[in-house]
Amino acid sequence: MLVLTGAALAGAPLTAAARPAAARPAAVSVPGTIVVDRGGPARSLPFTAPRDGEAVITFAASAPGVSWARKGAESAVVSIEVDGRKATDLVVPSSEPVERSLGLGRVRKGRHKVTLRFAGGSAPAAERVRLTGTRVRVPSENAVALRHAPIVAGRTGWPFGDPYQNATTDTPLLAWHETRPAATPGHRIIEYSMVWSNEDGGTDTPALMARWGRTTDIEWVYRVEVDESGRRVEGTAVYQAPLHLTFQFTGRYEDDHPVLQTCTDNNNLCDVVSPDPPLRFLLDASGTRPAGRAREAVMDREPWTYRVAAQEMVREGKIEQPSDPATREVGDPRSYLFVEFAKTTGAAAEWGSAPGVALGVRLRSDPSTLYRSDHDQPTWSIERDGAVATTVELPEGTTVSDIASIEALRRPTGLWDNGAPATVTSINRGFFLDDSYLPQPSSIRWQGSVTLTRQNPSAVLWSSGLG
Repeated sequence: MLVLTGAALAGAPLTAAARPAAARPAAVSVPGTIVVDRGGPARSLPFTAPRDGEAVITFAASAPGVSWARKGAESAVVSIEVDGRKATDLVVPSSEPVERSLGLGRVRKGRHKVTLRFAGGSAPAAERVRLTGTRVRVPSENAVALRHAPIVAGRTGWPFGDPYQNATTDTPLLAWHETRPAATPGHRIIEYSMVWSNEDGGTDTPALMARWGRTTDIEWVYRVEVDESGRRVEGTAVYQAPLHLTFQFTGRYEDDHPVLQTCTDNNNLCDVVSPDPPLRFLLDASGTRPAGRAREAVMDREPWTYRVAAQEMVREGKIEQPSDPATREVGDPRSYLFVEFAKTTGAAAEWGSAPGVALGVRLRSDPSTLYRSDHDQPTWSIERDGAVATTVELPEGTTVSDIASIEALRRPTGLWDNGAPATVTSINRGFFLDDSYLPQPSSIRWQGSVTLTRQNPSAVLWSSGLG
């Protein structure tokens, strides 16, 4: 890890009575629908915090007439305040309800008021936002992770760019945290990651699909050591800066929340925030990644993220028409098999580059053709170990029942192959997207152990006959 010090690069109220403490001690739910209109009054929601802590608001959000796939209709934005303090913004990219969960920051025990306003950055087609099943909680589980979660100001391109970029592109979708023991007994390190709908810079999209199995951008954002009481250990806070460097965090905090800003086209962060950024995001980071799974598993739990990612690709003209798996260009996302598998790389036999692993798919109707996840590009195979995700582009209309087999392919990534073996031990899931770009149920799984070598560089992992 490279750690650098110093500065980085640079209304009408809604009434809702709290439920009795014995029934639901940490939450207040609002029946019906909250509607926030363009040009209309702000809506307010009182809630009672049963204790000091971090508040979280959840709801199903929709915006009639909005579609992330259409220019001029991308999203509606709602600004959310607590007791007059700006907490977070909500970008609503769909006319269909989507379950969302956002942080509200630290609150004291007692009564508070959430205020929701239709905000700048909303697309011309957006007129209102509907929130159903609204619920405010002060959870005790993962309270320390919520306490230190980063606030990320939106990308503005300051001083000359669009200050509302994240209302139309690369919008933050999800956050989660992971913990591990620190060197000091009783201390732990908390790392926060986020999912953006796309990235306007960095790895090109075809390589993203091959090497990461998605077109979203997933980055670790902030990392900090905390003591037994959950307090930040001074000097341990770092973040992912431009060029994917690790910088010591020297910016400001709101309570224990570091304030960062998306400041590059590939969603790296700065701790020097532009003046008065109009958008900011405090996502609910209380969730964790499933054990032994790739980071993309957090998207699997939130299927709507695949739809938003596909719609952004469509709107930005990044989809090849018609789709052709023989080319390197990205085709219709619904023609890809999304696969997660696990691999390890053994010791090198000699000097050179470590091999990567790609997947190949053969179809029942054409078993002589091998459709490769890496499109036969050496640098598009996967070198990293553990659970990893990739995609294989297939002819449009292909379904799981059309697949004859899935193979693992060892692929040298440089001019000199170091001879290391690669062992594949599982396929954790495999699915296609449906007509509305949502993941279909996974119907491909496999466990075993297949070792690929220079002498035996390919092996069948899964076949339709064996499952």
